[in-house]
Amino acid sequence: MSHVSVAHAQQAPADDDTPTTLATMTVTAQKREEALQDVPIVINVLTEQLLQDTGVRDVKDMQVLVPGLTVTSTQSAAQTTARIRGIGTVGDNPGLESSVGIVIDGVYRARNSVGFGDLGELERIEVLKGPQGTVFGKNTSAGVINVITRRPSYTQSVEGEITVGNYGHVGVAGAYNDALGENSAFRIYATKRKRDGVDNVFTAGGPRRETDDGDQNYHALRGQLLFEPTPDLDINIIADYASREENCCVSVTTHRGPTAAIIDALTPGGQGVIPVPDLDRRLAYANRTTEQDIKDKGVSAEVNWTTPWANDAVLTSITAFRDWKAITSIDFDYSAADIMYRPPEEDASLVAFENFSQELRLTGSTDRLDWMVGLFYSDEDLDRNDSYYMGSVYEPYLSTLVGSQVLAGMAQQLAPLGLTVDTANPATFLSQVSGLPYGSNYTGVGALDRYAQNAKSAAIFTNNTFRVTDALDVTLGLRYTREKKTLQSDFANPNGSPACAATLANPAARVGGALAQRINGFGSLPPALQQQLLSQLVPAIAPQVAGFMCLPWANVAHNGRSTYQERTEKEWSGTLKVAYDWSDEVMTYVSAARGYKAGGFNLDRVQSSNGLSGGVAGIVPVDDTSFPGEFVDSYELGLKTTWADGNLLFNAALFHQTYEDFQLNSFLGTAFVVRSIPKVTSQGIDAEVLWQPAVRGLMVQGGFTYAKTEYGDDLLPDPELVALPGNQMSFAPRWSGNASVTYDWDVGANLQARFNIGAKYMSEYNTGSDLDPEKLQDAYTLVNARLGFGRRDQRWMLEFWGQNLTDETYKQVGIDAPIQAGSWNAFLGAPRTYGMTLRLRY
Repeated sequence: MSHVSVAHAQQAPADDDTPTTLATMTVTAQKREEALQDVPIVINVLTEQLLQDTGVRDVKDMQVLVPGLTVTSTQSAAQTTARIRGIGTVGDNPGLESSVGIVIDGVYRARNSVGFGDLGELERIEVLKGPQGTVFGKNTSAGVINVITRRPSYTQSVEGEITVGNYGHVGVAGAYNDALGENSAFRIYATKRKRDGVDNVFTAGGPRRETDDGDQNYHALRGQLLFEPTPDLDINIIADYASREENCCVSVTTHRGPTAAIIDALTPGGQGVIPVPDLDRRLAYANRTTEQDIKDKGVSAEVNWTTPWANDAVLTSITAFRDWKAITSIDFDYSAADIMYRPPEEDASLVAFENFSQELRLTGSTDRLDWMVGLFYSDEDLDRNDSYYMGSVYEPYLSTLVGSQVLAGMAQQLAPLGLTVDTANPATFLSQVSGLPYGSNYTGVGALDRYAQNAKSAAIFTNNTFRVTDALDVTLGLRYTREKKTLQSDFANPNGSPACAATLANPAARVGGALAQRINGFGSLPPALQQQLLSQLVPAIAPQVAGFMCLPWANVAHNGRSTYQERTEKEWSGTLKVAYDWSDEVMTYVSAARGYKAGGFNLDRVQSSNGLSGGVAGIVPVDDTSFPGEFVDSYELGLKTTWADGNLLFNAALFHQTYEDFQLNSFLGTAFVVRSIPKVTSQGIDAEVLWQPAVRGLMVQGGFTYAKTEYGDDLLPDPELVALPGNQMSFAPRWSGNASVTYDWDVGANLQARFNIGAKYMSEYNTGSDLDPEKLQDAYTLVNARLGFGRRDQRWMLEFWGQNLTDETYKQVGIDAPIQAGSWNAFLGAPRTYGMTLRLRY
């Protein structure tokens, strides 16, 4: 679907003052300039003016403009995920490549989160739906967000803006463009933005001192240098740097479970979890910091040479190096009790990507053929440092929790015998079970792990359109990809795991000894009955104790482990499209595509009952954390129509996508585990209307996506995922739609006013990968608006704006509160923000 601003924002009118129409809008979805209505792909085109009208700064902001697009963040801004038609990478594992690729100025970004930041001066954004591996350098299985920034020109110009808003928002940005001579030009853009947090935080005395969260504090700089030594050669070099030093992200309690009372008792002041969940208060409980430090920098060189052979074919080379690093922190327990956390230190919390990429394309045309062949290579290094630090109340909390559960299990099994269990002091009981003094089981650093992954990808691809007749076009695309990944993982428990070690040494004896003492407390029981009770209770209770004493971060079996994994994939993908022009105003097409996304490794401590990734919960370390590639067979039947002399567009497409081995990364309360879902289907319709009425300055646009995106009926091995088979996928609303109206009008001889209002609707959907009912998000609508007044030549413009004007409170992602069975939390979307912006241009 497409979104554009009024006509004069698309391109300047011709010298004969012929008005510009929507039908003249061009895109580069197939790596050549083509009219939107001639391209047999579902595309959303977001123009510069529309992006400015709606205040889009980053990939997350733009979701309000695109039906079927959902963008979410969880523990930090470094964990941002885009989904199209309900399909995207689920979870926060950096080892998972993105189902929806982000390409900025021709350079593929390693993950969605790496593309999250101030995009600066934008020419347009194209959102392509469905697999796109035969056109863009990196293969993707769900779609591509193609960002094109403004290039240098030979006209001297200075632009600037100043923004102020609620939550203490202050932002400045500026750009300078000039020629360096007849054949070269440059452009420099810089921005600095700050804002207070949008979430409130109760710290219970800290050590956290920040009482708000979700603030902004970032700056960015981008410079471009354009050389055009001959009419047939242009070279554009881009260097950029961005820094974010912010606090993000806390979650709020959506359901207070039975463990909350234990947490309250261990928190100074007696309040560790909010007494009555109320999302509208945006009140989170956290005693540890959520500081994050994200640095993103890179350089690229794009060379376009119109060759003197092959009918002026264009040879394009894009060479790039990217370096992205995120140091984040988290209060793991999402409460005000000091249970578990990760500090903002590189040694303890780091995700870093270094990526070199090279793309070569040769594009040409004949009377009957538009052809392209390309090569793509990338070499990516991914480093992750992961840790779990135990707070001062971790041990008493876990001891009380486990002791309660164990005694509850005893009570259940002894009740038929007429025996009762005193559950008043479960912590004392647990100290007997573990054989260690109460209070010494867990201190300091539980886990301190290192992951170093290298991924090399090489591909050859081609995309060709044959004009069989003046009305019939056939497009054939093909890609061969070779992916090789290696992973070195090193695990350590710096402060040991005494409780786990003691329990694992002889769990039956330790549990049996403690139970024997408890059974003796019931009075004089015949030895035969005592033995019968022990034979029933030990097998039932020992695994529970071992499981809680040996949670992944405290499992002594991981300490000193070192594993090496390697996998190579060689896969074909491609597309076939047939388009027919019934007239100058009507085109239909049918397409089929085979998409592919590489497999990889789970970068987390994984353990199960049998030492296999597919096993159920257990304490045996898993050495093989690999998962296979993800494949999709995608089919579309599309219609593109033009009416009202090119001023009214109506486009629609039916789609059906079947995914095999869909990569689902689920947080199961203690660790992230990747599951390959045998089958996922997404089917439905995309539709749009773009209308530029006869009323000068008025533009109306709207669109919707209906997507029935469901898991297959295959049962999964993990009991935590029993709700998946046959149900609608998480983060996949059945219906989503948007509408926007823009109107500008003259005020006197030299002034102009401009107004835009837009809304995005999402039907209900589940925000958790396990589809827990508690994670359901009801249907909601977001409304944005902007009113501007300034000079017609745009020398200055003062704008008043608001986003999420109705102040909708909605969940981005719902999670199980870690080690708090029966409690759930959620990361919230942004609240209402408003302010004003002054733009200057000379």
